[in-house]
Amino acid sequence: MRRIIFAALGVVALLAPFGGFAQREKTAFQTSSGWIPQIDVRSDMAIVYGTGDRKGMSFEQRVQSWRDHGYQIAFMTGIAWGAYFDYFLGKWDGQNHLGVGQVTQRGDTIWHGHNMPYVVPVASFLEYMKTAVVKRVIDAGVDRIFLEEPEFWARAGYSEPFKAEWQKFYGFPWRPQDASPENTYLSSKLKYQLYYNAIREVSNYAKAYARSRGMNLRVYIATHSLVNYSSWQIVSPEASLASLPGIDGYIAQVWTGTSREPTYFDGQKKERVFENAFLEYGSMLSMTAPTGRKLFFLTDPIEDWPRDWADYKRNYQATFTAEILYPTVDDYEVMPWPERIYTRPYKLAGSDSAVLIPHYYSTQMQVMINVLNKMPASTNRVSGVGSIGVLMSNSLMFQRFPTHDGYDDPQFSNFYGQTLPLVKRGVPVQTVHMENLGYPATLATVKVLVMSYSNMKPTSAMVHEQLARWVRHGGVLIYCGRDDDPYQSVMDWWDTKGRHYHAASEHLFGLLGLDPHAGTGRYPVGSGAVYVIRQDPKEFVLQHDGDGAYVDVLKKAFENDARGGALILKNSFYLQRGPYDIISVLDENPDATPYTVKGPVIDLFDPSLPVLDAKTVAPGEQSLLYDLARVPDKTRPSVLAAAARIYSETVTGRTFSFVAKSPVNTVNSMRVLLPGRPVEVRVTDSQGAAVADVQSSWDEGSHTEYLGFANSPDGVKVELALP
Repeated sequence: MRRIIFAALGVVALLAPFGGFAQREKTAFQTSSGWIPQIDVRSDMAIVYGTGDRKGMSFEQRVQSWRDHGYQIAFMTGIAWGAYFDYFLGKWDGQNHLGVGQVTQRGDTIWHGHNMPYVVPVASFLEYMKTAVVKRVIDAGVDRIFLEEPEFWARAGYSEPFKAEWQKFYGFPWRPQDASPENTYLSSKLKYQLYYNAIREVSNYAKAYARSRGMNLRVYIATHSLVNYSSWQIVSPEASLASLPGIDGYIAQVWTGTSREPTYFDGQKKERVFENAFLEYGSMLSMTAPTGRKLFFLTDPIEDWPRDWADYKRNYQATFTAEILYPTVDDYEVMPWPERIYTRPYKLAGSDSAVLIPHYYSTQMQVMINVLNKMPASTNRVSGVGSIGVLMSNSLMFQRFPTHDGYDDPQFSNFYGQTLPLVKRGVPVQTVHMENLGYPATLATVKVLVMSYSNMKPTSAMVHEQLARWVRHGGVLIYCGRDDDPYQSVMDWWDTKGRHYHAASEHLFGLLGLDPHAGTGRYPVGSGAVYVIRQDPKEFVLQHDGDGAYVDVLKKAFENDARGGALILKNSFYLQRGPYDIISVLDENPDATPYTVKGPVIDLFDPSLPVLDAKTVAPGEQSLLYDLARVPDKTRPSVLAAAARIYSETVTGRTFSFVAKSPVNTVNSMRVLLPGRPVEVRVTDSQGAAVADVQSSWDEGSHTEYLGFANSPDGVKVELALP
């Protein structure tokens, strides 16, 4: 019978350096706190939020506190709102600037917090951002800046600063957006342009000032997806920023709070968190990938609104699975606000009792975020037909508010009408950004492209030229729409400067050689084809069984015209990434068969990390597994999964040792691959003292040792004597 020995062995040499991780920036988190042991999550990069000083701690001291614990340092701040009280209340330049807030038709300012409005980015605000915020950050030696959430609410646009910006931009007096569809469209375009200009100006200043200090600064945008901003009726520059020379990449801010927005499908309105998250992450990828910019995927173990821990866990699994189903992205913001996750109580399910994060959830969550530290990029593709795309554009944000002439798009259903019928049938549909059509990679893998002008409009005539060229060279286009929404006649390129098209699609149809009013049917064009469906896509999801004809057209277009093989419809997504199996099984599908993966596998959504002979995933559920048949090197001892970050894995003689680090007040759970059952297990803290209450068990079938013990950010050393 083996012995578990808790020996007092020093570990100082193993704790510094931290195994070289500090040179990476694969994983990150954002925090407004200085370092404290409760939130030391051990990602590569700590993104320090805001330049505000805290009680007893300056901004510079906050930055240094994370540097002192081995982190790469970045900075994040809001570009449309923030704790800029010295600017808003007049300390900065002697003038009160609360009047720059975004204002609704009723005259109400839209607030993000007390004395913190969403701003119209006027010249004084941008000067403040540059000289009072960005300069201070660069002077503190920070060389990565994230500008967060350039947001202008669609319902805003009535303030005096906005009216002045209208006059400057359009050359004629402001018009109230509620008065006509054209005014709404013009108002939205201005909101978009104001934040495009703001990002350009602030990023250019940041790069120039950093160069003057001998620094190579990178600037990123942290933003919700185009899907979410359009759904929530917010206007932002989104895709256009990827082409700015001063922008190096994005954080895709997708989490339970965005993805639980109810959608319509099969006539029912309800939350569809996995499906929504899958589309949100996809839209961020299609926005960024053709430009070569870096992209971090974010998800959040909780959300902004108070729920219960069981709700957070269920929806975190759904959004987490959605993000890792995109195999080309392997950079992650593992969480925002760890201080909120680890130090704030929330309710238990079915109870009014509020507690700090339960150990079952913090352990599972830490296993998941440490998977992200190892998650490889992959050339594998998620199961199903991946060559069907849906066209989208920044102009999706321009038609969301208010409603005109009785035309409504409830819950953004014209978009979901094109996408959910595919996702729900196990088709990993791509979204394609209109703004990126000039990049060859944008349509490189797309055989069938679905589009509609029911909820967006083309940004230029060049878009149609690019689409027509693609079709003539063999692409298959499915156009859905009645073209009778009130935005068809807004003042834009298709009905100005000598053009007199009554609907934006008429110009495209002309380039394709089709009747501008072509009815429902199939039309050959060059080596490709065009299918016209004279329904708005919202009709596919607002009605029970409303998508059957749409799916039939997709099937014909894909199989017959695109010659893509059989259009496989199923109820699941499956992907292999390195040793990981990622599965999501869809509900609301005629096929209610669960998905089974044969083992042995480690269930990474179970905090006890069991080794299973098989894992069955039911409709509406997701799973993340470690396939023991795909261990990279089965002959070498290694930590396969852990609720802590592992450093200094070392084999010396017949001893395998490592150091585990994770926040205090959490519990580690780990599974270690070994050549045989260890004869001794030694577990000691950073001072060399024995760690109490260590769980240890051997699984002969998988040759893995399970260990469980209390975590420490200072490090827990494990030594396993091998047989």
